[in-house]
Amino acid sequence: MADRLDERALDEVVRFTSDLIRIDTTNRGGGDCRERPAAEYAAARLAEAGLEPVLLERTRGRTNVVARIEGADPAADALLVHGHLDVVPARAAEWSVHPFSGEIRDGVVWGRGAVDMKNMDAMILTVVRAWARLGVRPRRDVVIAFTADEEASAEDGAGFLADRHAALFEGCTEGVGESGAFTFHDGSGRQLYPIAAGERGTAWLKLTARGRAGHGSRINRENAVTRLAAAVARIGDHPWPLRLTPTVRAALTELAAVYGVDPDLTDVDALLGKLGPAARLVEPTVRNSATPTMLDAGYKVNVIPGEAVAYVDGRFLPGGEDEFRATLDRLTGPDVEWEFHHREVALQAPVDAPTFARMRAAVEEFAPEGHVVPYCMAGGTDAKQFSRLGITGYGFAPLRLPEGFDHQALFHGVDERVPVEALRFGVRVLDRFLRTA
Repeated sequence: MADRLDERALDEVVRFTSDLIRIDTTNRGGGDCRERPAAEYAAARLAEAGLEPVLLERTRGRTNVVARIEGADPAADALLVHGHLDVVPARAAEWSVHPFSGEIRDGVVWGRGAVDMKNMDAMILTVVRAWARLGVRPRRDVVIAFTADEEASAEDGAGFLADRHAALFEGCTEGVGESGAFTFHDGSGRQLYPIAAGERGTAWLKLTARGRAGHGSRINRENAVTRLAAAVARIGDHPWPLRLTPTVRAALTELAAVYGVDPDLTDVDALLGKLGPAARLVEPTVRNSATPTMLDAGYKVNVIPGEAVAYVDGRFLPGGEDEFRATLDRLTGPDVEWEFHHREVALQAPVDAPTFARMRAAVEEFAPEGHVVPYCMAGGTDAKQFSRLGITGYGFAPLRLPEGFDHQALFHGVDERVPVEALRFGVRVLDRFLRTA
């Protein structure tokens, strides 16, 4: 299929990315964010393409946008295409350029959200507008959703939409969002394009140890701090057992084929050792994990507090939550209680589905030198919330990146940026996929 996008589209995707970056939608958590200006910007671009976007809020200023494009086949299932509008905080003093400048310098667009994920938002807007100009109609209905609050709880974003506005997603059985189809350079000349077909579940935990308060100079066998510290150390040192999901098995098998090695899944650690840097795509997702991240105890050095609290970033694989819970019960022991501070489901999507094949074909058309492989995301996206509606989620936000451009390190990192040509590649690939999806 020829590249049918016009030059205007290739310019718009760059301009829209820069414009969206300049709209500061920093999500500091706890409700401290205002996505509405970015939502209004996106809605205006959609309206110019003849769509009728709906703006929806659970909380004032926390705005979501939803629109539907009617497909040519009314009997076909609908496809959801989603991107979030909020970004994580950025300290301007640490950056080479101001993080909300949207500056275009030396063929690169700079700023917070350049890869997470205002680039994809811009691609979606660009494709929709190009279709309107060219008279393109997709095979099936395409529902566009720009969401708030993905970088926190999603309660004001995808969670709110799934719980309160499910009718807008009627007929949607599959969805695409972040993060996948980006170039992964392995350092030896190979270019991999991982497409996400799964996500580990989110298990942010609060640990609470209670004991007997007292004077710091006295021996105290019921010290809450000691009890908590021991539990945190056990959690941090725990060697989680291997657990291979179908998506991870497929990833290992396809990577083994790319590297010409025996896909021996009976010794996964040895297999990973043969994959070189590409092992980084799989290593975080062959086991559950629990990483202590925060401690809070005491108020004076000579006072033993009666309570101590810690937080742990836990992640569990599809089918691994029962093991995760039982392990935490054992590691925390009788003197420390744990509870979910925030929990979201693990996801898994079939890699032998026609939609995955169409994503693969779209990437291969514009990057024939690349190797498309499935992978499971270590973290999570709005696909978790949309799964409540029975929507199977994939990560597909295509970018062709030059060697040395560490895409994954730029997520939430300093000097987040995206090459202009990566955006133009991405919008071509997204257009190709959505036409055939």
